[in-house]
Amino acid sequence: MSLQSTQPQPLGHRAAAPVSAWDQDRPRLGFGAYLTCFNGIVWREVLRYLHQRERFLSALVRPLVWLFIFAAGFRQTLGVSIIPPYETYVLYEVFITPGLIGMIQLFNAMQSSLSMVYDRETGAMRTLLVSPFPRSFLLTSKLVGGVAVSLLQVYAFLLVAYFWEIEPPLFGYLTVLPALILSGLMLGSMALFMSSIIRQLENFAGVMNFVIFPMFFASSALYPLWRIRESSVLLYYVCLYNPFTHAVELIRFALYGDVNWISLAVVIGCTLLFLGGAVYAYNPSKGLIARRGGPGAGA
Repeated sequence: MSLQSTQPQPLGHRAAAPVSAWDQDRPRLGFGAYLTCFNGIVWREVLRYLHQRERFLSALVRPLVWLFIFAAGFRQTLGVSIIPPYETYVLYEVFITPGLIGMIQLFNAMQSSLSMVYDRETGAMRTLLVSPFPRSFLLTSKLVGGVAVSLLQVYAFLLVAYFWEIEPPLFGYLTVLPALILSGLMLGSMALFMSSIIRQLENFAGVMNFVIFPMFFASSALYPLWRIRESSVLLYYVCLYNPFTHAVELIRFALYGDVNWISLAVVIGCTLLFLGGAVYAYNPSKGLIARRGGPGAGA
């Protein structure tokens, strides 16, 4: 043993912590690395969707059934009076179009949640979560990929609706884009948080029915809020505090170049709340994934 190793250290001297080989060789993640990771995750979601033709058809058939069959039957019974943002009486098909757009985004968000549960069961999510990128960035990239897919579905639906003589102003196809992105982010964040709660793929269908149908029917997607209030005050307040209602109203106003500021604030607030909950839930030391012993718990 050398004399130097036996000499006492000066008072207040603190030994340096050993540096592991991982810390020495760990690359610094620059903007290019984040951009490459972001593009990879988003394109994975888009390509997965493009290779699933059944998913594309199911996303269109569901709202088109409401548009072509139910709306035609309810047209005489559920006439819509002049309410913002409409400046004249509108047909029932025109009124429910924003609600059907919201339906497309809602079901697409649940499909993204299903893919997260599937990736967790197959172990693909473990590879994603142990990467050197922050989990918040990975989850946000996954969320953006789901929103990109929902935009493709929505504009395909609007193209079919155009030939059904449901024609918002031409500028509405452009002004609705920010509303679609915000509503897609909110619904996708909610589904992302739900994916942390669902432990097994078999439980997904029950949770979907428990969440999707109450959110859709207890909203302004199919009926004006003033008509709901005439029939049930309690149901009116349930619809009023339903985040999906504000997503639909944000889309409805944006189709006509207008902004519903209350709905905008609610959608942004719910997006931050759900996304923060999802990031916390996927935290390996604090979240629900760690408590359930899921992937990433030991990462």
